[in-house]
This record gives sequence, structure tokens and C-alpha cells, in this order.
Amino acid sequence: MALIILICAAVAGGALYYTQEYAFYETVTPKGADDVQMLSVVSLNPETIVYDNFQAIDANSSPIRYRACFTTSFSLAMLSETYVGVVHATPRNAPDWFDCFDAEEIGVELEEGTALAFMGQKNIAYGVDRIIAITDDGRGYVWHDLNECGDKAYDGTAIGEACPPRPSDATSN
Repeated sequence: MALIILICAAVAGGALYYTQEYAFYETVTPKGADDVQMLSVVSLNPETIVYDNFQAIDANSSPIRYRACFTTSFSLAMLSETYVGVVHATPRNAPDWFDCFDAEEIGVELEEGTALAFMGQKNIAYGVDRIIAITDDGRGYVWHDLNECGDKAYDGTAIGEACPPRPSDATSN
């Protein structure tokens, strides 16, 4: 009986690991010029930046599973004067097999100031913003993160008037 329980637990653990690391993720095919955009401080609209070596993954199961890596020739000084910065950005972990994106390393670079975070696009999905971090040597990283409205909507707190209605709420009225 104990052996059956151990086998079931091992199979369930393996299945859980597989679904979290592999099952839902798909490689994103680059769309072209709009793959890497950042919010302009002048227009407050996303603008495409020059980039190369783009790689990305995403999953339909959650709006915060998107991760991407790229390189750019833009300097941090130019970027910080042109695009909206993000304070206290914390990258989300990526699956181990997507080895260009190391959330821990990106977080250290953000803390040390050798990387800066920028707003890519607000509300790319309801309550979710696209965040872009770029290092001083031109490596770039993209992830999605919950904004204030997303935090409230997904933890059950009343979202209030400061947040737009969720798309499913807007269609039901």
C-alpha cells in the first residue's frame, strides 16, 4: 500500500512539474517591428525600439507567462530620457529551459543599477502591464506583471472607480 502511494505521489509530482515547466508554453514567432515597444515619455504611447536576437515564449493559460529576450544598441542614458521608467520592477521566473531569461540575475542587475526597467505597454491584458528591462551592455528582457488594478481584480478586492471595468463585466451590462 505504501509503495502504491509513493508511486502515485511521484507520478503526480512529475505531472505537476511538466505542466508548470513545459505543457502550456509555446515559442512566440516574431511579428516584426512591434515585438519590442516602450512607452514614450512624450506621447505616452508605445513606440518600437531597434532590437535584434529576439526570442519569446508565452502561454494561453495566463496573461503573465510571457517572457522575451533581445539585444539593442540603445544606451541606458538615451532610453531613460525617452521612455517611461518603472520603479521597483521584479522579473518573474521563466521555465528553466528558456535559458536566456534568468529572473534572479535580471533582478540583481536592476538592484545594482546596471539595468533599468521601462514600461512597455500598459494593460496589455486586463490588469497586466508589459515590463522591459535593459542592461548597460544592451541585453533586454520582457515580462508581464500585474498592475494595481490587476492585483485588486485577482485577489478579490473591490477594484473601485480608478480601474476600468473588466472586459467580461463591461459586456454583461
